[in-house]
Amino acid sequence: MWKVLQSTIRKIHRFTIAIDEIELSNKERITFSYAAFASGVCILPITKDGRIVVIQQYRHPVKSLQWELPAGAIDAGESPLEAAKRELKEETGYTAKSWIDLGSFYPSPGSTSEEIFLFAATDLESGQQMLENSEHIKRHEMSMDDLMTLIRKGDFKHGGGLAAVMRYLAQDEGVRDR
Repeated sequence: MWKVLQSTIRKIHRFTIAIDEIELSNKERITFSYAAFASGVCILPITKDGRIVVIQQYRHPVKSLQWELPAGAIDAGESPLEAAKRELKEETGYTAKSWIDLGSFYPSPGSTSEEIFLFAATDLESGQQMLENSEHIKRHEMSMDDLMTLIRKGDFKHGGGLAAVMRYLAQDEGVRDR
């Protein structure tokens, strides 16, 4: 294990960077920095007729329109499920009567502290999106086969979305194996 000798936090616009002075087990000292992100959620929304609700939005860091699943940060004092319900409503307009916890994952544990909690939302009811000023999100519905085609072709690159689909399908596979 690494021993943290000193930790400095730097806020740069919407990002928090942690800079730790570390003593390794061999007594060598190093500086290690990482992005200290808030935890987040990602939702696989499934309509009553089995279609998947996906979104498309422009992502400035990669300068392109991206296929994604609804996702976002967990606000202070909010549980992961509460955040998932809020993000689903904001980004798609949908609410869900049933929720399946698909666990969590660390998208990049070597450079961020972010943990993303995954859910499948079923028995959806449609409604109005509640987008932030910077969000220009188009909602689409497609079959799981069409989503898998986007994934196989490399057109769906959303990490949280890929993890949610994999966990959902792995869970479904486990149910069939019983």
